[in-house]
Amino acid sequence: MQSKIILPLLVGSSVALSATEKPNIIIIYTDDMAYADVSCYGGDFVETKNIDQLAKEGIRFTQYYTVAPISSPSRVGLTTGMYPTRWGIRSFLQSKAGNKKNFQNDYLSDKAPSMARSLKQNGYVTAHFGKWHMGGGRDVDNAPSIYNYGFDEYKSTWESPDPDPKLTSTNWIWADSDEVKRWNRTAYFVDKTLDFFKRNQGKPVFVNLWPDDVHTPFVPNPDDMETEQGDWEKPEAFKLVLRDYDIQIGRLMKGLKELGVDENTLVIFTSDNGPNPDYGVARTKGLRGKKGTLYEGGIRMPFIVRWPAKIAPNQVNESAVMASVDLLPTLCSITGTELPYGYELDGEDRSAVLLGKNNVERKKPVFWEFGVNSSTINNKNKALRSPQIAVRKGDWKLLTNPDGSETELYNIVKDRAEKQNVATSNPELTAEMKKTAIDWFNKAYRQYAD
Repeated sequence: MQSKIILPLLVGSSVALSATEKPNIIIIYTDDMAYADVSCYGGDFVETKNIDQLAKEGIRFTQYYTVAPISSPSRVGLTTGMYPTRWGIRSFLQSKAGNKKNFQNDYLSDKAPSMARSLKQNGYVTAHFGKWHMGGGRDVDNAPSIYNYGFDEYKSTWESPDPDPKLTSTNWIWADSDEVKRWNRTAYFVDKTLDFFKRNQGKPVFVNLWPDDVHTPFVPNPDDMETEQGDWEKPEAFKLVLRDYDIQIGRLMKGLKELGVDENTLVIFTSDNGPNPDYGVARTKGLRGKKGTLYEGGIRMPFIVRWPAKIAPNQVNESAVMASVDLLPTLCSITGTELPYGYELDGEDRSAVLLGKNNVERKKPVFWEFGVNSSTINNKNKALRSPQIAVRKGDWKLLTNPDGSETELYNIVKDRAEKQNVATSNPELTAEMKKTAIDWFNKAYRQYAD
């Protein structure tokens, strides 16, 4: 077994590390997992003991945000370290006509910065196993290959430029005729991840493990529950899918230990956006909103980091604000990787926080944009329909529209459920934050339009 390695903290550094010093990295990007689906975040659907174990062996963060409340832009933000609006990805990628209605591109440009490409240039072998959804599928047949973004290998689903035929027997996301059944997909991606590690021992490894669990349809193994289409959004089916997902996370971690690489593997566990269905607020533990809204239930995510060689166990960070755009500069700092040249990244280096320091304040606000086309929001409950843009700065979060209408202000530390809109009682702060949000949106959207 691999002995424990204690690495130096490389905050803002580009120090070259040897292959044995560089940590392996796995980003587990769960699909549509709510803030409190897992039990260590208060979830009571099923006991997620394997995911909970990740938290016990590392750090659990409670103020981490995805930068979009829906799949495609969320993935773009994590991949590029830049807000997805700047790359013209503003909602889920779909047909060309649907993308046009959302004033967005059909795919993420392969000229954009890429976490995998940066790490590959620093000696990493790279792989993507799971959902892509940054271009390809439906009638978009000209999306760049996943190789173009810096990956040595990949296996992906229907919403990609080159889907795995074992997962796509028909021209749709899934089908009964798929060789790898809906309920076995996460196991398939875990197997691919472990095999990639096995074939690349002695090299630093980076893997996007992006399952399409726990996204609907919730189709459990028929040995556990016979379901029909009408059952695919019911809590009973969700519980079985979540239980099996947790089992596969346990298989992943057991496999890393058997390969002797778990001590120096940095595992990040999080989600792309909030839940749908949300079962009221049961999946968010009281946070307002769900997938497709800029309220906390749509954007505040579970975030667990485990790296035994460097991170002490049993930590909970309830103060540090982090965002998915931070991961690219943070991981570059930790691994001694040069940042992508010629780009103004939106994320900031949060390596000190990621490795266990609680009192490192954030320098930049966090911004969001979603909902230019109301038909994509799909929230029948008007209370869940958020304004189009938002900003979090310090303890405060403001939501508004590009024209300044429907402005809402919350002290998000005292009122994380966003029940008390205090915009009228804080006119100066509201005006300042509103201007900040609208100016950011106008600049980001102009960059796309240009």
